[in-house]
Order: sequence, then structure tokens, then C-alpha cells
Amino acid sequence: VLHLKGTGSAVIYCSWSLLVGTTAWLTLSYAWANFSMLALGVWAVAQRDSTDAALMFLLGMIITMLTDAVHFGLYYTPPGSLPLKAVDTYRFSMATAISSLLLKPFSCFFIYREYRVRGGDTLIMFHFHAGISSASPNRESYQSIDPQTHPSATAGP
Repeated sequence: VLHLKGTGSAVIYCSWSLLVGTTAWLTLSYAWANFSMLALGVWAVAQRDSTDAALMFLLGMIITMLTDAVHFGLYYTPPGSLPLKAVDTYRFSMATAISSLLLKPFSCFFIYREYRVRGGDTLIMFHFHAGISSASPNRESYQSIDPQTHPSATAGP
């Protein structure tokens, strides 16, 4: 089984090289989203036993997949409106951005697999309780940290 040290480094390197290729088209929001996701990836590689780092990297990758699609819809302009010299650079930039988006589901698969290897749950669930009675925590399983006082120690002479 490949661990995130090798796979994660490959995911980060591919994402970074494709992100650098988008510099002709790069918008500031696209850059912030993707470079933040890469920072989470560096954290996940540096902390090899942390499930939180792998989960955050996975969630960052999923969020950037969604925001990348929105960026393409909002900021893509046909290359015909550009000067002739910039058309090829713009096409290359868009091709790398689209390639990055197409590779992100595969990256998510490898990151999720590593999350599972690190001991993460199969299903990532967020528990929401309904009703007033379930809003208070169940204190039966809590262990008391107060020192136990014995009746004989507090009883006077």
C-alpha cells in the first residue's frame, strides 16, 4: 500500500505543476483556493499519522473541484478577444486548468485511501441531534475528576 508520503507528494507535485501552468489565466480567487489546498497537502505529508491532516486535504480537494468549475463558468473568455500573441498561452493555461480539474477526483481517491490507512472512519459523518433532550450531553460515561471524600474522613470526633 502506498502511503501519502509517496502518493501525497505525487498528488501535490502534479497539482502544483498544473497550477503553475495556469498563470496566464489565473484569477486571484482561483490561486488562493488552489494554493491553500496545496498547503493542506503539505501538512498532510508532513504529519504522516494525522487523520485530521488527511481529512482536511481531502475536503480541500473536494472544495477546489467545486470552485474550479465555478471559476471556469465565470471567468472563461473565448481566446478570440485576446491579442494574437497571447492566444496560444491562454489555450495552454486553460488546458492545464482543465487537466487539473479532471485529475482531482483521482487525487481524492488516493487521499481518501490514505485517510483510511491512517485510521479514519469509512464514512465521514457529522452528527446533528434534533430535539431539546438530545442537546444536553450524556454524562453517564464521564469519569469524575473530583477527589472522592469518604464519610469517615469528614466526620468529626
